[in-house]
Amino acid sequence: MDADAGLFTPDSVTWQVHGDPMMWVAGVRALYLQALHPRAVRGVLENSDFRRDAWGRLLRTADFVGATTYGTSEAAERAGARVRKIHSMLGATDPDTGERYGVDEPELLLWVHCAEIDSYLHVVRRSGFPLTDAQADRYLAEHRVSARLVGLDPAVVPGDREEMAAYFEKMRPRLAAGADARVVDDFLLRPPTHPLLIPAREVLWRRVARLAYASLPPYAHELYGRPAPEPAVVTRRLRATGSLLRCVPARLRWQLPPRHILRAMARLGPHARPAPYRTRR
Repeated sequence: MDADAGLFTPDSVTWQVHGDPMMWVAGVRALYLQALHPRAVRGVLENSDFRRDAWGRLLRTADFVGATTYGTSEAAERAGARVRKIHSMLGATDPDTGERYGVDEPELLLWVHCAEIDSYLHVVRRSGFPLTDAQADRYLAEHRVSARLVGLDPAVVPGDREEMAAYFEKMRPRLAAGADARVVDDFLLRPPTHPLLIPAREVLWRRVARLAYASLPPYAHELYGRPAPEPAVVTRRLRATGSLLRCVPARLRWQLPPRHILRAMARLGPHARPAPYRTRR
C-alpha cells in the first residue's frame, strides 16, 4: 500500500490508455507526423541509427513510455534526465539554411511531444477505447508531466483538445514532406529485417504502417502526396484491428518487453491492472 505509484498512478487516464495494444499503431502514426517537421526529422536522421536498428529504437521508445507511465517516480525522473542529457549533446543542420541547431530546441521538443500524445489519443480512442471528451482532455492535461520530463515548460504544452487543435493549426505552415520525410516514409513501409522475415513484414507490418498512415489528418496526406481511404473506412479498420488485438489476453501481451505493466502490478497490487472499464468511473 505504501509503494510508489509513479507520476501518473493507476487512477489516471494515461494508466489505462497506455495499456491498450493499439498504442503500437499509434506510435507509427506519431513517426509519420513527426517527420513532417523539417528540422525535427533532420535531427533524427543525423543522430539516430534507426535505419540499422529499427526494432531496437522501437523498443527503446516503448521502454521510455512504459517507464514514465508505470514506473516509480524515481524511475520516471531518471528516464527523463537521461533523455534530456542525450538531447543536450546532439545537434543538426537545417536542410534549408545550413544553420546548426540543437535538437533540444523547445519548438522541436514540443512538436515531437504533441505529435506523439495526439497520436496515442487519436488512434486508441478512434479504435473503440471508451473515453469521453472530458477524459480525453484529462489525458492531454496529464501529459504536461511527460512534457516536463523531456525538458519542456508544462505551461506551454496543450492541455486539452481545443488547445491541441489550435497548436496543430498554427504549425501547419511550417510542415513539409521533404526528402527527409520521404526517407522516414519509405522506412516505415519497408523496415530492414532478416530475409526470411520479409514475407511476414509484407503481410503484417505493412498493414500496420498503412493503417497508421491512413489515420493521419488530411493535411498530412496532402503533404505526403499519397491518398488515404475515406475517414469512415479508416475508422472501421481501426475498430476491427482494435477488437482483434484486444482479444489477445492482456497478460500474454504484457509479457512482451519491456514488461513495465507487470512490474507495476507486482509493486502495487491487482488494483493497478490497466483496464478500459476503469475510465468509466
